[in-house]
This record gives sequence, structure tokens and C-alpha cells, in this order.
Amino acid sequence: MVVPASEALIAAWRDGDISARDALLVRFAPELKAIASAQLRRERGVSFSSGDLVNDAILKLVQMGRISLNDKAHMMALAARLMRRILIDHARMRSTDKRDHIRVVLNEELDGENGPDLIALETALIRLGAIDEGLMALVEMRYFGGMAMGDIAEVTGLSEATLKRRWRTARAWLADALDAQVAMDRDE
Repeated sequence: MVVPASEALIAAWRDGDISARDALLVRFAPELKAIASAQLRRERGVSFSSGDLVNDAILKLVQMGRISLNDKAHMMALAARLMRRILIDHARMRSTDKRDHIRVVLNEELDGENGPDLIALETALIRLGAIDEGLMALVEMRYFGGMAMGDIAEVTGLSEATLKRRWRTARAWLADALDAQVAMDRDE
């Protein structure tokens, strides 16, 4: 039996083939789990396992019905965005003390206990998206999705050099926005 290529499965899913969607989700499950694991390493005190996060993201994908995906990188970026939204919603639900913030230095190597406050990061990302939606998408793909610059270049059509410059700009803008938010929270 010949297994169809990912591109063929994505095209079939776009056309409404549910079995193609299911085959894609099975095929990409290890990569989805890796994205979930990377996002969970950045989050403090979360009760999700990587499997839980993948399952919730898959449920959201299934609920979306037909999706206009271009390729595998586009699907991974969408899954990463959904996982980020799930974690942010979870953080909002468990957040009872709005003054419990930490100082954040945003960089692409951010892992472990010193991760940023996801609600503050989400607020900053929304503000960044209002200024430059492309920068927000870059942060989502790179930071939350763990995508390599080559994959992001493929999705966006921009060169890796341009993406690296835009990544530096986005990181600097977010670091400044998060520092300002932490300072405002301390003054309250």
C-alpha cells in the first residue's frame, strides 16, 4: 500500500476529506508532541502533559472543519498557535493574583522556570500584531512553534536574513513591552 505524501493529504483535507485529516494528524503526531513539549517547558505551574496539549490542539483543529492549509509548515504553525491559545486560556483561568509577575528577558532560548508570564506576553503580542502582524506571526512560529528559520522562510516567502532581522526587532520590541508591563504592575 502506497502512503500518500503529506501534500496530497493536506490537499484532500482542504477538500473536506476527514480521513486525510486523520492520517495527517497521525503522521505529524510526533512533531506536534515536540511542539507541545517545547511550549510546556516555557510555562510555569501548568497541569497539562504534552499529550493533553496535543489532544486539545487536535480537538480545536477538528472543530475548525475545513482548513485552508498550504503545506506541512503551515499546519505546524497553526497547531503551535492553537497550543499557545490553549496555554494562555489556561493561564488566565488560574490567574488570581494579577500582581504575581516576574521580570522577563525574551530570547529564543527561553526555557524552564524563568519563562514569561503568558498573559503579559499575549497582551504584548496583541499590541505587536496591531503594529506589524508579520512580526506577531514570526514570534508565534519561532518562539511558540519552535520552527526553524528555514521553515518560516518557506511559509512566509521571506529570506532567512530578513527573518533574522525581523526576529531581532520583534524580540527587542517584546522585551521592552514586557519590561514596561512589569514596571506598571509593580507600581500598582
